[in-house]
Amino acid sequence: MTRRASRQRQRGAALLLAMVIVSLIVTTAAGMVWLQTRAVQVEAAERARAQAAWMLSGALDWARLILKEDERGARQRGKAFDSLDEPWATPLAEARLSTFLAADQDNNADGGPEAFISGSIVDAQSRFNLRGLLDAAGKPQPLQVAALQRLANLAGAPGDTAARIADALSRAQAPSGDEGANSAPIPPARLADLTWLGIEPATLARLAPWVDLLPVATAVNANTAPREVLVAAIDGLDLGSAERLVQARQRRPFETLAELQAQLPNSVQAEGSRVGVASGWFEVAGRLRLEERVLEERSLLQREGSTVSVRRRERLSFLAAGA
Repeated sequence: MTRRASRQRQRGAALLLAMVIVSLIVTTAAGMVWLQTRAVQVEAAERARAQAAWMLSGALDWARLILKEDERGARQRGKAFDSLDEPWATPLAEARLSTFLAADQDNNADGGPEAFISGSIVDAQSRFNLRGLLDAAGKPQPLQVAALQRLANLAGAPGDTAARIADALSRAQAPSGDEGANSAPIPPARLADLTWLGIEPATLARLAPWVDLLPVATAVNANTAPREVLVAAIDGLDLGSAERLVQARQRRPFETLAELQAQLPNSVQAEGSRVGVASGWFEVAGRLRLEERVLEERSLLQREGSTVSVRRRERLSFLAAGA
């Protein structure tokens, strides 16, 4: 009986060991399968990201081509102006990407990827450029500060908004030889960067529809600017007169500064350094929805003659709603 009990214990121990080994094998196999599945998911996500980035780069090149063609047309007609009735100003509503491809038996809308693209080109000079607040020496210009405050008042921003922004930009752009320049904040490159200089996000949110921060000082384009920006750019102009300018340019864009001046009240003068009828800076916004992933990109383009260069590019990726 003792020998028999011993054999039974040995068989029980062997069975238990076998079960432990099987459990380890199953756990290891499950872990390997999970790692493989995860690797496939990561590879698929990276491939989708690369495809989306490539598609948006193509859309950006298309926008550059449109702006080049617009400049070529301006040279042919001998009149350099930019207005909202030109092809570049027409936004692209969301459409399936495959509808833009050649329709043949190997490439048609039914067999195309589940990718949807949309975008727009906006005249960056339709907004008030904060770079113009300072002169060449980095000092605030009273007329421009007063212009920005008029805009801030229309936006419901605090009464000292313009002075604070001008002072902050002046401190950030202090020449290297000035006293205290070593402790000056980093110069902002975008409107959102003004939060570094102590400007509240709520104030910037109120100004954002009408204000921008471009790399260089620019004039406001009277053919594309909203009436509030026109009130800021043209001293002595009221909202009613600005609305009449908007209605007049809808009938026929201003081709020269003289045509704009002819529409202004007698006591109001448009300064060529602060307002014009053409633009050299544009913002391109692109949005690509590829299955559950959405990729958005904003690019700042500068057009100099027939050359259109990318000066700034920002990209944001996130999941689509409901994904």
